[in-house]
Amino acid sequence: MSNPLIQKLERRFDLSGADRACLEGLKAHLVPVRARSAIIRQGDAPDHVHLIHSGFACRYKALPDGSRLILSFLIPGDICDFNAHFLGSMDYSVRTLSDCEIIKIPLKELSDLTARSPTLDYGFRWISLIDESILREWLVLAKRRSAEKQVAHLFCEFLARLEAVGLTEGDRYGLPLTQADIGDATGLSTVHVNRMLQRLRVEKLVEFKNKHVTILNSKALRDFSEFDEHYLHLRPKLALT
Repeated sequence: MSNPLIQKLERRFDLSGADRACLEGLKAHLVPVRARSAIIRQGDAPDHVHLIHSGFACRYKALPDGSRLILSFLIPGDICDFNAHFLGSMDYSVRTLSDCEIIKIPLKELSDLTARSPTLDYGFRWISLIDESILREWLVLAKRRSAEKQVAHLFCEFLARLEAVGLTEGDRYGLPLTQADIGDATGLSTVHVNRMLQRLRVEKLVEFKNKHVTILNSKALRDFSEFDEHYLHLRPKLALT
């Protein structure tokens, strides 16, 4: 497959041949991880940075009653824990949602890479800032949007993010999530999520089949969910000085 990290960064930065070669070289640290497996556990002291090369994962907080709250979904090209080592130990966990390929980058190697290339240094920091921006958007959704709009917004977000790394076919994309996963991200019960999905089907906005999502009316879904992709900061390219 193509390199999703390169595709993501090239949406905003002009990478040199040397930059691309460095990013391709990170594949030497690629390891397969099965679905529903831990990548990082809360309390771990990270000695690597973890990059999603293929598959889906999530950041989450485990709650005292045994449930969890998903803080973000991670897709190919996303970095799970870019700055986490500065904190000493993890205050959240990361778990795969599908079979994944994870690139485990030693901290020293990442430090050397970003020291050699200001563009990649900017790029990795940009990815980390986008994570924060998505978290802010999710906070607004949880506080100020209806359940229907939260779920619809999530499908719009996935379309925009997956398109940026070449993982869509028009308005269709793979999404190996369960209704429980969506519920853990939105704070809704599985029954409530099912009801929201049924409504989106009835309104002929979204179709779900064989772990794929097809947006049937992109404009209507965006208007309904009040989706504005600006918070994803996907374009235009940045001029570095």
